[in-house]
Amino acid sequence: MIQVTEHFYDDDPSSGHADVRTRLADVSYFFLGNGLIQAAVQFAPGGEGTPLGLLIMNPERFGKKRDALTMDPVLGLEVTAIAISAGAELASLRDRTASAPRVPLTVEWTQHRGVPAVLARWSSGNFEVRERFYCPNRSTPRLAREVTIRTGDGRAAQVRLRTGGGATSVDLPRTIHAGGETRAWLLYTLDRDGKTLHVAAVATDPLEDDARRYWTECAHASFGDALLDRWFNCSRWQLPSVMSRHGRVDGGMWQYNREWVRDQAFLAVAVVVAGHRQEGATILRRLLREFVTAEGATIDSSEVRGPDEVELDQNGVLLYALHQYVNWTGDMDLVASSWDRIAAVANFPLRHEFRHAPSGMLYNSREFWERHRLHGIEPGLELTHQLFVSIGLSSAAALARILSRGAEAERWERAARALAEAMLTHPGFALVDARGFIKRRRLDGSVQECIVPLPDAQLPSSVPLAGPGEHRLNPDTSSVLPIVFGCVDPSSREAANTLAATERLWNQAWSSGGYGRYDVSSEPDSPGGWPFASLFVARAAIEVGQHERAWRVLRWLDSVPGAPAGTWFEFYGQRVAPPFPQVGIVPWTWAEMLFLLVFHVLGVRPDEQQIRLRPRLLPGLERVTASLPIHGRWLHLEVRTSDRAEAPACRADGRPVAPVAGEWLIPHNDVDVGVEIELCR
Repeated sequence: MIQVTEHFYDDDPSSGHADVRTRLADVSYFFLGNGLIQAAVQFAPGGEGTPLGLLIMNPERFGKKRDALTMDPVLGLEVTAIAISAGAELASLRDRTASAPRVPLTVEWTQHRGVPAVLARWSSGNFEVRERFYCPNRSTPRLAREVTIRTGDGRAAQVRLRTGGGATSVDLPRTIHAGGETRAWLLYTLDRDGKTLHVAAVATDPLEDDARRYWTECAHASFGDALLDRWFNCSRWQLPSVMSRHGRVDGGMWQYNREWVRDQAFLAVAVVVAGHRQEGATILRRLLREFVTAEGATIDSSEVRGPDEVELDQNGVLLYALHQYVNWTGDMDLVASSWDRIAAVANFPLRHEFRHAPSGMLYNSREFWERHRLHGIEPGLELTHQLFVSIGLSSAAALARILSRGAEAERWERAARALAEAMLTHPGFALVDARGFIKRRRLDGSVQECIVPLPDAQLPSSVPLAGPGEHRLNPDTSSVLPIVFGCVDPSSREAANTLAATERLWNQAWSSGGYGRYDVSSEPDSPGGWPFASLFVARAAIEVGQHERAWRVLRWLDSVPGAPAGTWFEFYGQRVAPPFPQVGIVPWTWAEMLFLLVFHVLGVRPDEQQIRLRPRLLPGLERVTASLPIHGRWLHLEVRTSDRAEAPACRADGRPVAPVAGEWLIPHNDVDVGVEIELCR
């Protein structure tokens, strides 16, 4: 049985240096990594904490922010800042507070010879400084930091550059010639024990060809829009950077120190879409090996659950992810070598203890956002359980057909159709009403509209679910997912009504924007906008054609702390910490951003036989281009709008392609293919 104390933490953000807090004023974190080392450049221009700090972690070991190897227990990240001295003059970003003079500082994403890099510029006294951070190779646990210094007046100077972090520090004498600049390279290296960090100066740029190849051979896209280009790049760069070489990813960086099959499976799909096939395969193999029991149950929050509390949707999401991996890569070896475990994942939700006989659907006392019996979730039929298990069983059936396992394919496909039909059309239990898709029905068919927490829920008194009044379950952003995954016609009344209902979730008990994950009255945590839940709504809005709603989400994400880096907190509200953990960065959000841009805007969705193309350019986009690796070859795609086009048209390698049911089908081939699509403006 789930205990509410499972996610109680003792990390008090008021204890220690300000840098141990995740939520500093206007803070952004730029994540870098190569699977062997993990780093975050802290950009804190709001007067709290070190303005430009460097956090370095071992990606195989989860921890709180205060556990970073560069975090000094007394000085925080001040020790990682660069200090420059020339005689009595000192220039530094260290120890700046709200009352101290602000040093001009900008931090942004850039590329260093094709490798993702973070570029910081600042000036202090007579010195102008540029710092560039990047991982120089794929084979060692190292982070490079290039520091370039010049004098503001152009005069010559003898200076000393000092910084530290971990077990060592650096003190370098440098000469700046008149009208020139000096440059130094620092290397941060993890020892074999993974617990000790050293920093040392090197004579030349340590960038190696394997890092350049890794990043130049992955997916690329340009949307002709600076914001979308930034969201695409920051997502494709940071997702693989927060993964360990063995496929470990914290569900919330510095927050949970736990893992979920659902999150990891979506991340696996996203990194494959971004062109990192090996990383996707590593995550999926690890999930099948370590996060699925022999019976086929999946693990959430790093825990095995009983039948009443197991997250049944995770089985479906994992099967969907395996199918997407095959669709994008053409590689069946992973599936064939793990078939017994995959079959167990598919069969597990079909067990008798989950079957609701009157409807044929699945039931227990767990919901998509992980509330459970103590929160007031009654035994019932959860929309996302039916949705994802149906999608997953259909995916498993497709994989079974490829492996010539006809009996399993037929059984799973039949079960998938039955679940989907019951969810959509059952006369007494369909998860649809006049509001569109609804979240949950009880076993008697009535809608569970409200929840009442049990006395032993141990909720903090300040959270909405602990307060007076009704605690409503509807609307819920997960209700838009049948639209996102194509289980309902986007032009249908159900789709329109669902999106209309979710509009209540924007700015519920706050004014800063964003959709809450559900009606705030049933929130056992703090009120606030949730980035990845908001992206659910944006994806559905694109499918329905409500483009301004999608743009509103994308622009909101550019208005919140974390926007300069494209690293979004799990939600934007006042976290009660402790007992809850400090809010952290959720990698799932990067996956949702890539799905929105690739699946919905570019409209690229390969299956086993072909690449399906159905682009839906947002208003304002005139021309988008992308190069995506699919089945070991490249799809070079250009989509443009035109006033001259009488009807949408497509050409593949110069040859016309006729549309089929509103999309274009490009067969998988042994060579790269160039596709041009012209849409009516």
